[in-house]
Amino acid sequence: QVQLVESGGGLVQAGASLRLSCAASGRTFSTYAMGWFRQAPGKEREFVSAITRSGRSRSTYYADLVKGRFTISRDDAKNTVYLQMDSLKPEDTAVYYCAADPNILPTTVTGPRYWGQGTQVTVSS
Repeated sequence: QVQLVESGGGLVQAGASLRLSCAASGRTFSTYAMGWFRQAPGKEREFVSAITRSGRSRSTYYADLVKGRFTISRDDAKNTVYLQMDSLKPEDTAVYYCAADPNILPTTVTGPRYWGQGTQVTVSS
């Protein structure tokens, strides 16, 4: 069982930056692939970014809409995954969710076994 708690959301102006954090419980964090998703009002939850579990190589993945602006990273010593969001746009406004899975890379909403409760990000124009 893994519990995920997101933090770092808030209200910012367009062009600003935010860093989201997702703290995970448990001793096996390094064995989980991690992902970020978001859900805007009236829209379906969508993939944002993912990072493979720790190992010799660590790969990252991004949705086209955020590529070049968002950066995912993880600190296994702190059981935390981050999402650095730069050059924020009003269309990035959404609730951002952290997800984890021990077997698959979280790139689809039906995949991850564990989800956090979400953190609100609001970008004003």
